[in-house]
Amino acid sequence: MSSSGLGDSSVIVTGAGSGIGRAAALRFAHEGAKVVVADLNGESAKAVVAEIQAAGGTAVAVAGDLSDPAVVDEVVTTAVDTFGGLDVLVNNAGIMDRMSAAADVSDAEWDRVIRVNLTAPFLLTRAALPHMLAKGKGAIVNTASEAALRGSAAGTAYTVSKHGIAGLTRSVAVMYRNAGIRANAIAPGGTITGITLDIDPEAHGPKALGAYMHNVGRTAQADEQAAVIVFLASDAASNINGAILPVDNGWAAV
Repeated sequence: MSSSGLGDSSVIVTGAGSGIGRAAALRFAHEGAKVVVADLNGESAKAVVAEIQAAGGTAVAVAGDLSDPAVVDEVVTTAVDTFGGLDVLVNNAGIMDRMSAAADVSDAEWDRVIRVNLTAPFLLTRAALPHMLAKGKGAIVNTASEAALRGSAAGTAYTVSKHGIAGLTRSVAVMYRNAGIRANAIAPGGTITGITLDIDPEAHGPKALGAYMHNVGRTAQADEQAAVIVFLASDAASNINGAILPVDNGWAAV
């Protein structure tokens, strides 16, 4: 019997169709949680639900772009209506930028990265909090990045979005610490996922960053990140609140 306290809990994992999100959804289900698998790719979300169900777990898929407030509402409502409430929110979905330096960031690149990586987690957090407050407890785990800790791990838009995630995490932790709600984040280093990079290697941003992309350490498996997400959501982390935890094989320490 698991001592994580996650058994029979209601959990939302975004970006759960692949990579870190998929691995986290599978781990939560293994702990006995009921999981809303939210992803832009509906087929991927359904495939993860089928994988969970085949192992005897409980899950439901919600497909859609989390930069759309209507999709955010659907994700939270699905968890509450299907599983009777909401205990854990994992804001994992995200996209990369083009490693663009500030002078080269287009309005479209800025708007899309900030909307998906920062505004969507805020909207989900805002929608989830009333349900957690009603229960008197809840855990929010955000996927930040090594780019939340430094200026040399990504382009301007991505770096700003992940610094924003760190700020959102800490703000929620402080504001709701006395209401039984915890908010923490992982800051992954290099991790094998399905995320793709669309960069111009001759642009100023990628060329400038190349001088700093050393000592990054071993590339992690997605499940190594997922293990820490589940830990932070569990009772084992009951006194951890407002932490931005590097999961990067020591890159942040270099």
